[in-house]
Amino acid sequence: MEIKIEKIIYTNRKTISLHITDNATLIIKAPFDASNETIMKVVFNHINWINKKTNEIRKRDPKFVTREFVSGEGFLFLGRYYKLNIVDEQDEPLKFEKYFYLSRKELSRAKEIFIDWYKKVAKEKITERVQRYAQISGLKYNSINITDAQKRWGSCSHNGNLNFSWRLIMAPLSVIDYVVVHELAHIEIKNHSKAFWNKVKVLMPDYEKHKEWLAKNNYLGCVKSFV
Repeated sequence: MEIKIEKIIYTNRKTISLHITDNATLIIKAPFDASNETIMKVVFNHINWINKKTNEIRKRDPKFVTREFVSGEGFLFLGRYYKLNIVDEQDEPLKFEKYFYLSRKELSRAKEIFIDWYKKVAKEKITERVQRYAQISGLKYNSINITDAQKRWGSCSHNGNLNFSWRLIMAPLSVIDYVVVHELAHIEIKNHSKAFWNKVKVLMPDYEKHKEWLAKNNYLGCVKSFV
């Protein structure tokens, strides 16, 4: 198995340490005077441990991931993992620009800050997608609400209120679109009859693959430790 070394961090430490991230990559911490030869020797001496830990991370259900809020840790957004960097000089608690940047002074509130960010972005992105598909379909909704639901991606009330779990923002955009179309279709058809699925198919001909994705990928639990 190929070993992907994410980065090597040189410090005043006296020994070399190995850390496997949530992205199944390797971070090495080494003394300033450690040579590449010495570092790689330690890596190969621990190859069995590295492979074991990497396989465990790749196979385990994301809902069992424990968030540590350390640099190099991966966080889901729109179906992809983006790495976190802890920074010292930043006015905003959390920024996203290809990476997540968390202010070190806000580490004690990291969980709360991430949830607030996910909720804010979920509101913006999901509202955008609802408006798009509402215009295409001609279906009229009453309101859009972002919820803390853990067991339902979305729901539609009898008076046309659309509700979506903030965790949905961690799924790929195409899957978000499927959930949006699903709930919009419920404005017209309240059950899951053949007529309902025909309505969904008109708006999204390939909806079945996104429905299957939801069944196979339990993203609702990806940040269970946040709740």
